[in-house]
Amino acid sequence: MKRISFIETRSPQSNIFRRFPIPRVGAVLLSTMLKQKGYEVKTFIEDIRKPDWSFIENSDLLCISTITSTTHMAYETASRARKLGIPVVMGGAHPTFMAHESLQHADYVVRGEGETALLQLVEFLKTGAPALSSIKSLSYRDRDGSAVDNPPAELVANLDSLPDPDYGLVHGWRNYNIHPVATSRGCAFNCRFCLVSPMFGRKYRFRSLQRVVDELRRIVAVSRSPLFIVDDNFAANKRRTKEILRCMIAEGIKPRWSAMVRPDIYRDEELLRLLADSGKFTASIGFESTSAEALRAYNKHQKVDDNVKCATILKDYGIKIHGMFVFGSDADTVETIKESAEFSTVNQLDSVQFMIMTPLPGTAVYEDLKATQRLLHTDWSTYDINHVVYKPALIAPQDLQLGTIKAMEGFYSWKHIFRHLKTLDLFYAGFGIYSRRMVKKALKDIQGYVRYLNQSCS
Repeated sequence: MKRISFIETRSPQSNIFRRFPIPRVGAVLLSTMLKQKGYEVKTFIEDIRKPDWSFIENSDLLCISTITSTTHMAYETASRARKLGIPVVMGGAHPTFMAHESLQHADYVVRGEGETALLQLVEFLKTGAPALSSIKSLSYRDRDGSAVDNPPAELVANLDSLPDPDYGLVHGWRNYNIHPVATSRGCAFNCRFCLVSPMFGRKYRFRSLQRVVDELRRIVAVSRSPLFIVDDNFAANKRRTKEILRCMIAEGIKPRWSAMVRPDIYRDEELLRLLADSGKFTASIGFESTSAEALRAYNKHQKVDDNVKCATILKDYGIKIHGMFVFGSDADTVETIKESAEFSTVNQLDSVQFMIMTPLPGTAVYEDLKATQRLLHTDWSTYDINHVVYKPALIAPQDLQLGTIKAMEGFYSWKHIFRHLKTLDLFYAGFGIYSRRMVKKALKDIQGYVRYLNQSCS
């Protein structure tokens, strides 16, 4: 075994932000580790460039990373490779929780974190050792065709033991692509619609300050690309976050960058000042809703007052805000959606993402809706935060569907765009124009699905 290909399958057409792809770190990190072992490796991220099948067809192994909404494409790719006699291993969120389904299309499934399991599997395919039964977190078919799920592996305890992902391995990678950086794994919270805790655990694991700063320094030295910190909560340990920010400021590492944080950061004035001084920073904040009942239904452990104060105080520090909202809880109505949309406009958020609650396999929401027979179907291609795939409690599915997209249309108004033009904020003005155009297209494209919702739920 010499040549190994990785594919991260492309996002759905319905993703209005697909022009701004943020690669998932996993496939690139695993590629890097295998390259260090002496293998010839290439990673194909379909949202960046189409795969080079002349390379893949001469590979000894194909590794496919997929989430639920891209699974249909992943399965097609796996079938194509297996017809050529190429073994296929699948990983990512969907195969982790739907391993037996994935085994209908792949030879192996690596569940959860794959750093140990994949390297051991590659060694097995090369030498016949270690035994498949000893590789934790691996699923495969036994000789009689029955599915086997080996026990789960321990989570990687020392993240510093892992290399920095080498994005030079990505086919078609350019310096203007959004560059993801992971500084931690896990989340102490357990939101009912989220896969982070089921995938990576409820205990935070952090890379060291030196390793994080070294990676940031290396990236900005060769690239002007925007950075995105992919941690579920970059400010989970505020003391550590401040240390990273101080190093960035002291060394002049001031890119355009963004990170996900919880609304409670408004309480820490020192943290806000450091974020404001660290470059062109945008806080990506999971407000989720302005309904207290909806926040409780999501198990968010935050209050509406936190959302209000966060939006106000961060603006006082000149920090840009990308607001993320999830519509469709059992407490949501047409009115609560309108209220959240109005909150975004009144507080002049710089960009928003209004998402439809999606019951992804592995989440508590999925298990509940499945048990109560409220799932409309399991066409995974529509499990993409942009389609209603279940019966909400207090709102008709078609009203939730159209209400979410129309709320996006209302936010990305010409008034919003001109406000940014007036302050010479060309980035967000341009982003607003792009988003307005894509939302208009989404409204047109969704009409057939709305008719389906009307017919199936009448």
